[in-house]
Amino acid sequence: MLISPAFAQAAAPAGGGDFLSQISGMLPLVLMFVALYFIMIRPQMKRQKEHRAMVDALAKGDEVVTAGGLLGRVADLDDQYLFLEVSNGVKVQLQRHAVTQVLPKGTVK
Repeated sequence: MLISPAFAQAAAPAGGGDFLSQISGMLPLVLMFVALYFIMIRPQMKRQKEHRAMVDALAKGDEVVTAGGLLGRVADLDDQYLFLEVSNGVKVQLQRHAVTQVLPKGTVK
């Protein structure tokens, strides 16, 4: 005959060893997720929270840098937008979240 007969394997004994092998198989996946959370997700959430607080604390007269690299003084504010005075008489309207950094007073001349 060309096909050999197949025999059923004996059933695995029921016991606690099976549960332990399942847990040890999932442990690396769980550890990788925990490491990813502490290395990437948590610091990003912290930066977003700090940026939101900085944008909410903007006031008229603050000197700022935008995401596009513009430096200027905040001339006017509303809920979503601000007017940035980049030179004498030159004002640019920007979204508030485009501000990346608040500079010390006297930096922009």
